[in-house]
Amino acid sequence: MYSTRSDVGVPPASRAAATRRREHVLLVVLSLALVVCGTAAIGIGPVRIPADTVMRIIAGEIGLSVAETWASSDRSIVWLIRVPRVILGACVGAALAVAGVAIQAMVRNPLADPYLLGISSGASTGAAASILFGFGSGLGAIALTGSAFLGAIAAIVLVLSIARIGGALVTSRLVFAGIAVGFALTAVTNLLVFASEARDGARAVLFWMLGSLAQSRWSSVPLVVIALLVGITVLVLWSRRFDALAIGDDTARALGTDPTRFRTMAAITVSLLVAVAVSVSGLIGFVGLVVPHIARRLVGGVHRIVLPTAALMGALLLVSADALARIAFAPRELPLGILTALIGTPLLIALVRRTLAR
Repeated sequence: MYSTRSDVGVPPASRAAATRRREHVLLVVLSLALVVCGTAAIGIGPVRIPADTVMRIIAGEIGLSVAETWASSDRSIVWLIRVPRVILGACVGAALAVAGVAIQAMVRNPLADPYLLGISSGASTGAAASILFGFGSGLGAIALTGSAFLGAIAAIVLVLSIARIGGALVTSRLVFAGIAVGFALTAVTNLLVFASEARDGARAVLFWMLGSLAQSRWSSVPLVVIALLVGITVLVLWSRRFDALAIGDDTARALGTDPTRFRTMAAITVSLLVAVAVSVSGLIGFVGLVVPHIARRLVGGVHRIVLPTAALMGALLLVSADALARIAFAPRELPLGILTALIGTPLLIALVRRTLAR
């Protein structure tokens, strides 16, 4: 077949510059789309609020001089409920997406996702203990979030302890340890639900495990935003190591990266990201599995650009899905985990078929 490339004969430096420009344009477009989608999502819900009112309320809250023409109830809905919800939705989506990119590179498995290491199961156990038995009540308003976070951290510590038996941390051992700990902690969560006599508590645990941003509040925003910024920054700084590790351990060693040590550091960083995300949103699947593949198809396999692209795409996907979840069965709210599964399952089937066809 004849080549249809328009850059044949173009010097490599020029092609590289053109590629970087396309990458930057894509990031700008995704960022603008996220702002537009987030603004629209703030106005969507059981109470519809026009976009211009949303923008004026936000402008007034951040200190700009705006004539107050809205009702106090609209201000409460926009600023106290929906703005933190959209911010947390964007952060959770970005965290799960970049965690998926990192884990797929770590274990060199295109079907790996952020929940492979048992982190979500640990968060579920912590949340169930808080809801059903008051665990972490000393944490006050962040008792549920804090308990879920502690459960997730305990899970990854256990996984790394098991995976490092023999002094090495290899891919297969890390995966099997994550699966084993995940099943064990899921059983513990179910046991807590069974042992509790509080029916309302059991329903709350179930809704949390299905994923939701309904409990989003400003008090959770600082921790999530800081964790996301730190986590993504660290992972981007490690992008060359991920490139090497995705090729193979021998390549990583040849380029000066110790695979065992780097996998440990990367697993801890990813775990902190996922733990923070899961602690405020519950279990939301498929974002960290599907988004990395879409990002790679758009920008290639270089992690320097894949990571920020996946972050923006994950944020955009979850903000959009959360807005849809609010109105799909209004006035009832559809759990986010159900919606992302309905969206992600066809994409996963297509991915498996493509992988097996190679």
